[in-house]
Amino acid sequence: MCGRFALTLPHDAVARLFDAAPDPSLMARGPRWNICPTQEVEAVVSEHGARRMARMRWGFIPRWYKAPNDGPLLINARSETIAEKPAFAEAARETRCLIPASGFYEWRTEGKTKTPFWLRPAAADHVAFAGVWRDWAGPEGLRLSTVAIVTTAANAALSTIHHRLPLVIAPEDRALWLGEAGKGAARLMRPPAEDFWAFHEVGPEVNRAKADGPALTEPAARLV
Repeated sequence: MCGRFALTLPHDAVARLFDAAPDPSLMARGPRWNICPTQEVEAVVSEHGARRMARMRWGFIPRWYKAPNDGPLLINARSETIAEKPAFAEAARETRCLIPASGFYEWRTEGKTKTPFWLRPAAADHVAFAGVWRDWAGPEGLRLSTVAIVTTAANAALSTIHHRLPLVIAPEDRALWLGEAGKGAARLMRPPAEDFWAFHEVGPEVNRAKADGPALTEPAARLV
């Protein structure tokens, strides 16, 4: 799964990398080292052949929810079942997006102990997570753009940490995922190469939702 991630590149740099029109309201943001569910994230959407950066709530809200907390918090969507799940099926067909990231955190569970790890692309400074999104309309005129990160089975290299990973869309496949290059996005739902992710254990500070800063990604100190 993916429950925390980071985006440290400047907003204008992200817009250029994804060939998307920037969102002026996000231009002044600084690096984000600990993005949590229900916070706003940046997503790349394609509408009428043009890409734009959009602000979205991380936590997909199905159309039948009467309020954002009217049911389970849907931050991830499993690639294996996304096309059949009522919450995601329409979005999987019609409103897919890309979520820029610098890396993400995952926790290995051993008994009652949960150990955090930082995972980043071994050969790049950013990745594009696959996402699905929709605009949700609530009572009293409340409207939110909401998104979930698509996940896939972990590859062998990372299965010792967790059995799920965020689905990464390679640069050459981004147009297909966004629907700009026709149909066939389902074939992109596969784990990355074994050497795609570099990873190491980090300290427990990342467990706090309000924690931020590059120190969160530093290797954990161990007593000898």
